[in-house]
Amino acid sequence: MAVRACGLIIFRRLQSAPSSKVTDGIEYLLLQTSYGTHHWTPPKGHVDPGEDDLQTAFRETQEEAGLQASQLTLIEGYKKELHYPVRGKPKTVVYWLAEVKDCNTEIKLSEEHQAFQWLKLEDACKFAEYEDMQATLKEAHQFLCSKE
Repeated sequence: MAVRACGLIIFRRLQSAPSSKVTDGIEYLLLQTSYGTHHWTPPKGHVDPGEDDLQTAFRETQEEAGLQASQLTLIEGYKKELHYPVRGKPKTVVYWLAEVKDCNTEIKLSEEHQAFQWLKLEDACKFAEYEDMQATLKEAHQFLCSKE
């Protein structure tokens, strides 16, 4: 049985000059773990018994970044499933895409993370070392661009 985790790719839109494309002002939230290799990742975590995937994604985002579901807008039509081994066991991670309603909302980290950054796509991909995470961020960005 694969380990299952769920999370949200959180983004904000900065108020940009009228002439620039809306997607130029998009930044993604990445959290740096306070354990292991201190890798950077969107908020995510294991599904608890009795929870559905989306409930897990919102709960983990609240626990890890201090963001309540009411402070976020879930973007319809985007869901990404990643499959990779962790210590020899299969793991599945499901991500949705969500926008913070107020781009100045404070991020409050839990013990699990030691830092956070709001990053433009290119930088977010540099911080997210794993290729499948980089691809997921690019895909999410393309999805947002296509909705403009």
